[in-house]
Amino acid sequence: MKAIEKIREALDGRGDEGEPVFSFEFFTPRKKADVNALLDLIGRLVVHGPAFCDLTWRTGSLATDDITLDMVGKMQNAVGVETMMHLTCTNMPVQRIDRALDRIKSDGIRNVLALRGDPPTGQLKFVPVPDGYGSGLDLVKHIRDKYGDYFGITVAGYPEGHPDVIGSNGVASDEDYKNELAYLKRKVDAGADLIITQLFFDTDIFLKFVNDCRQVGITCPIVPGIMPIATYKGFARMTSICRTKIPAEVSAALEPIKDNDEAVRNYGIHLGTEMCKKILASGIKTLHIYTFNKEASAVAVLMVVPNTL
Repeated sequence: MKAIEKIREALDGRGDEGEPVFSFEFFTPRKKADVNALLDLIGRLVVHGPAFCDLTWRTGSLATDDITLDMVGKMQNAVGVETMMHLTCTNMPVQRIDRALDRIKSDGIRNVLALRGDPPTGQLKFVPVPDGYGSGLDLVKHIRDKYGDYFGITVAGYPEGHPDVIGSNGVASDEDYKNELAYLKRKVDAGADLIITQLFFDTDIFLKFVNDCRQVGITCPIVPGIMPIATYKGFARMTSICRTKIPAEVSAALEPIKDNDEAVRNYGIHLGTEMCKKILASGIKTLHIYTFNKEASAVAVLMVVPNTL
């Protein structure tokens, strides 16, 4: 079943005051030896009732592709959770893209998160490979053109602007931000039916982004991506990669405890919970939890947020 259909079905049945719809994200392990441990973790989290779970795509060789493809097949058919696979254009000629899509279709998976992807390590700028695609928009078009309506297609939304357009001052220019919204609408018009956002820590920025999307005619669900802070090192790494704005109050809370893992984790749970509560109070009833393959913080946030677990 498509993620968009599960979300709409759940929300239609729960009403304005009903339970939120939530989902979990995991990343593909680097080694085959780590696959079973991750499947066990996913199995434990699935008992909490996510609408779907998604798995990131790890760029590399065909053998690397196969780790992701084996994982999502087992998630769908052994763990028994509706599964979404990320797919990027990075180092991916069309035949390799279709190899992945054909494989997950044969496994009964109906959900893809279509992304451009990041430049390979050591490469400063994304350059498409010969017979490949240069953008997430191209990938969305290809999936729709070749596979029709079989797949539900999700795309990424960037409440602060894509990292590529965020300036040295930490913000995207008004022009770049408007261009980002227009580009996102083109992806939706090309066949994407769901948006999951990049992580953020300023909830007002996310709510403004949703309103701005509606103003330009984007009507599909926009699901907030929530990253409970589990470690200070992980937080610093991800906010640097994503060029995420860190509110002053978050920096002030983390600085004195950054070397205390337990204190950081507890603060991350508190912050994640408060963000989720504010989002749900705004009328948005969907949450996407970035687990980073960790169980405790993801479950702790949902246990405190009303009507989730």
